[in-house]
Amino acid sequence: MPDPTPTPRDPEQTRGRILDAALDIFARKGYHDASVDEIVESSGSSKGSVYFHFPNKQRLFLALVDKFADVLERHVHEAVADEAAGIQRVRLALEAVMNTFGKYRAPAKVLLVQAVGLGSTFEEKRMEVQQRFALLIKHYLDQAVEVGDIEPVDTEMVAFAWMGAIYEIVIRWVYTGQPHPDRILSSLLPFLLRSVGFEDEPDTQQNDVGTGRALSDTASTNPQ
Repeated sequence: MPDPTPTPRDPEQTRGRILDAALDIFARKGYHDASVDEIVESSGSSKGSVYFHFPNKQRLFLALVDKFADVLERHVHEAVADEAAGIQRVRLALEAVMNTFGKYRAPAKVLLVQAVGLGSTFEEKRMEVQQRFALLIKHYLDQAVEVGDIEPVDTEMVAFAWMGAIYEIVIRWVYTGQPHPDRILSSLLPFLLRSVGFEDEPDTQQNDVGTGRALSDTASTNPQ
């Protein structure tokens, strides 16, 4: 005889389903045209569950930005975990940032496109994420200076300039599909590294072209 007692739902699983549904709808329709009712229906949750986890649509949107930022930071840490301090860590961190933006096109669109022009709260969140990753890149640049891989530079200014360049390229790609993903790593990454006096070896540049193909994977909308 089946157990008549219903199995309680895991709150974290429910929250995850709501975020997944919201990501899809925000990416397709934009913040203003997305409705909580659509998110409720798409997530298979109740309106009460949505409002339990997220008091309003704004908090739901900001939670998506935080989720993607957490995924991005985790991918960077994983990419550099086995590498000694130096310029190679800088390279791997940049590759991880660009590949993660490319792999998760929908979250990138939410962060870099949808959040623009939605008001000071959204802009502050976008700037918070940009600063978070610029300072992470700065940390790896400081290490590269310490071990002598690059000459002393203003690593803070370099890191913010690099993040600005990455954002602009990814925004254009999100809107237009251009430049072709292979070009983002094979052209932009060596350019950024040359700006601090580091020249790629030819065989390393060739490897970057292959890595760039990961940016072609635009189907995923659910960061893991």
